[in-house]
Amino acid sequence: MTIMTPHAVDRSVSLTAQALRGVAHLDWSVPAAGLEWSCYDTAVHIAGDFTAYAAQLTGRASGAWVPFEISADPGTTPEGLVEVIEATGGLLSAAVAAARPGDRAWHPYGMADGDGFAAMGVVETLLHTHDILNALGVHDWEPDADLCRQVLDRLFPQAPRAAAPWPTLLWVTGRAALGDLPRRPVWRWYAEPVEAGRVVLCEISPQVAADLHAGGTGGFAWAGDGPGEGTRFAAGMVLKAREQGTHRPGWGPYAIVRTEDRRAIGGIGFHGAPDADGNAEVGYDLVPSARGNGYATDALNGLAAWAFGQPGVTALHASIDPDNAPSHGVAGRAGFERTGATDDHGVRYVLRAPLV
Repeated sequence: MTIMTPHAVDRSVSLTAQALRGVAHLDWSVPAAGLEWSCYDTAVHIAGDFTAYAAQLTGRASGAWVPFEISADPGTTPEGLVEVIEATGGLLSAAVAAARPGDRAWHPYGMADGDGFAAMGVVETLLHTHDILNALGVHDWEPDADLCRQVLDRLFPQAPRAAAPWPTLLWVTGRAALGDLPRRPVWRWYAEPVEAGRVVLCEISPQVAADLHAGGTGGFAWAGDGPGEGTRFAAGMVLKAREQGTHRPGWGPYAIVRTEDRRAIGGIGFHGAPDADGNAEVGYDLVPSARGNGYATDALNGLAAWAFGQPGVTALHASIDPDNAPSHGVAGRAGFERTGATDDHGVRYVLRAPLV
């Protein structure tokens, strides 16, 4: 995983300031491209993100945003907004530089450390600069390829590698198509993907689940025979849990993304949060073209490691159809032990938390 530095934040702010000063004489009251905000409000939003990320990181916020927001003084000109972006970008850069290796803080897209918040800050300034410039008639702006590549590697494990970095970043954030990949109606980044050998696991959050359940891609580039019905069904369970108020981030399904080509090849995850005794149920499935290569075993090992890193988790359970020999093999290779039969004649497996 690419490590983002304060210098990456500084570079993105410098690129943004230079570009926006070139259009500071224009009318920033018009809507930014693809957004409901005006160009003016979008610039304030960039500064707000910088300060919010810096506050999260320095305060090591554990479960919500630090409760404050910033605004520009009445009458602030576009040139003044650029100065605000430069100043608040400096705050984030300083916070990233001061962060210790173990410092982590909450974000809706996953707990993040200093380099995670640096990458988020770079994404915000590059993309929203693009949105402002496009609204004001500048359509050929393109930031450094290396900077875009760093962000893609840090936050977007589902992004294809073959295309140029900037068009890929625009695709992965729902702003443009990419070759034969259509423009994405939903998207998110992953501050804390679960690394699992030759795959990474990307959480299927409610917004992503809604698109998958409705027949969409969930924002992933799938192998040709995906997504599978099991993944779509699991997405529906996320929506049901949200409606019932029982959804807990982290304890639902994940898309399995192959690191070799960034294609989603299946789903894996939990049927719900652990019970009072620390037991959680897991399930998994791969698209047919990806089976037989050990990807499911990698994914299950990674998911188990993540689960046992959470407080209070004592055991993971799985129920497998008697005739599903490949799935029995996956469970066995991941260390699960056969414990008996289920009420519907399935086979029960368990993996207990390692002793410490």
